[in-house]
Amino acid sequence: MAAFVKNTQRLKPFRQHAETDVVNLFSLKDDDGDVIASHAALATDGAKLNKGLLVSVKGNGWKNTDDPVNKTGIGNPGASYTNTVSFRYGAAANIEPCASGSQPLGITLFDVAEVDENGEKLIYNPRKAAEMQAVVSGQAVPVLTKGIVLYSGNLTSGGANSVTAGAKIYADMLNEGELSSSATESTGSASQIQVGTALGSVDADGFILLKIDL
Repeated sequence: MAAFVKNTQRLKPFRQHAETDVVNLFSLKDDDGDVIASHAALATDGAKLNKGLLVSVKGNGWKNTDDPVNKTGIGNPGASYTNTVSFRYGAAANIEPCASGSQPLGITLFDVAEVDENGEKLIYNPRKAAEMQAVVSGQAVPVLTKGIVLYSGNLTSGGANSVTAGAKIYADMLNEGELSSSATESTGSASQIQVGTALGSVDADGFILLKIDL
């Protein structure tokens, strides 16, 4: 993973959820660069923002009176030339990595990427993007609000059995987009928001079965 893409979360294909519990209205944007510096940061071969990122609605969110399609904020699909117009379409409403003071919406089910492992632009190869379970940056990212996933991240960094079945899982307010097993922030006493429950213990591979419920 490229150094400027800093999230450590991963999801295994094993999951259980209803499509009605998945939100497909928002593109991912991280203005402060804590998780990803920019769309351009995804231009390196194989660079991607891993699925499993805890997100919240950014700004005013989705409004019925807004144009749902962003045609200007994410640049051209390729090279730009004088006197030519080549729109790159995306979702106008945004989500961002969940941070302190934000209300969690859910976790992302797809990676966000610009190119594949060979540097080929995914915007021209939607079939490859689908095979990678990835969306092109600027496009809507599916966000799971309720369901069961096999998860790895800072939550499981303590190793096998560091988190056990029945433990409450919280939004990590200090590490954007991450999950925690602590009800309070690690550097203070501020309460953290519960987002789910562990259905098992951390395994030898660093994954844990979680029930997400937002």
